[in-house]
Amino acid sequence: MKLRPKRLVLWLIVAAVVAVLVLALRPSPQRADFATVARGPLQVTLDQEGETRVRERYQVSAPLAGRVLRIELEPGDPVIAGDTALATFEPSDPNLLDARSRAEAEGRVRAVQASLGEAEAQRQKAEGELAFRNSESERMRRLAEQGIVSREDLESAELALHTAERGVEAAEFGVRNARYQLEVAKAALLQSAQSDAVSKTRGTITLRSPVDGQVLRRLHESEAVVPAGEPLLEVGDPRDLEIVADFLSRDAVRIEAGMRVVIDQWGGDAPLAGRVRRVEPAGFMKVSALGVEEQRVNVIADLDEVPATLGDGYRVQVRVVVWEAEDVLKVPVGSLFRNGEGWAVFTVDGGKAHRRDVRVGHKNGVEAEVLDGLEVGTTVIVHPGDAVADGVSVEERSS
Repeated sequence: MKLRPKRLVLWLIVAAVVAVLVLALRPSPQRADFATVARGPLQVTLDQEGETRVRERYQVSAPLAGRVLRIELEPGDPVIAGDTALATFEPSDPNLLDARSRAEAEGRVRAVQASLGEAEAQRQKAEGELAFRNSESERMRRLAEQGIVSREDLESAELALHTAERGVEAAEFGVRNARYQLEVAKAALLQSAQSDAVSKTRGTITLRSPVDGQVLRRLHESEAVVPAGEPLLEVGDPRDLEIVADFLSRDAVRIEAGMRVVIDQWGGDAPLAGRVRRVEPAGFMKVSALGVEEQRVNVIADLDEVPATLGDGYRVQVRVVVWEAEDVLKVPVGSLFRNGEGWAVFTVDGGKAHRRDVRVGHKNGVEAEVLDGLEVGTTVIVHPGDAVADGVSVEERSS
């Protein structure tokens, strides 16, 4: 049957209209961000703000009630143990003490003497521990050179040696502190003993630095009458810094001594490296900025190298590495979504989205370890919207 020209034109117009309607009503591909599954390093950290502090700081106080002369030292001035005069103190006229007060003063002297003996015993114990750790480190180093022990065993031995060295330093500081306290207690007893005399020549007491370092804080500057125990100065070695950060207790249970620490946002160009030295055994309550009561635990870390520009009480960002690996299969965390009790992603194949179940391992806020369900080079959708579903056409969003 032969179509007339007019009818043929009519059919062509109808076909064109139908084609246009089909194209117009066909759903357009969903635009989305794509990412490629790849292998590489992955690091899981616990992050928290912290601050630096001098490891061994000493607060110098007035040993007796009296007048302290003007303190000329300023924060940052160097001090030498047993040599630098921190403050000059004029004790007030001694008061008559009864038998009970005198006995208390004598008891304080005996108590401080006992503390000094305990501190010296702790120093001997720390020195013995250091000698053992030193020999153990040397033995592990020889075995590592022969390939008998692993690199991790050698690093553990070196960390134990470093901790033992710090222990000796802390024990030595404890001995100096106890000796200083003994001098203060004896001075108080001496002043009370002088109260029985009819006439005495009142002298001055010079408070000298118990440690090498610098003046950290000057709590009194002008000449003033102060009571016994009034803080005057704080001294310490600013080159011997540690980092303290208070973590939530549920995070602190995942942190162990020896874990690697990365220090960010301290003001320098590159992050600083360190190690966790101690997780304190007792927590404390802290109210957050939102008014929520939180149980916190202090985590103490040592720096491998202390920059000269870093001082006491500086704010830093602490990242404790609780897990890391150099070669894992990983995807962006934003590509994962819950599918029942497990995880799933949308892969892209032939311009269409396909839901695929995956098994996930470790993850941080950026990437996640894939244990099963994906291969290297697979394209996945990052942050899929509600319009993305299995079988839906998708195209990559242009930047």
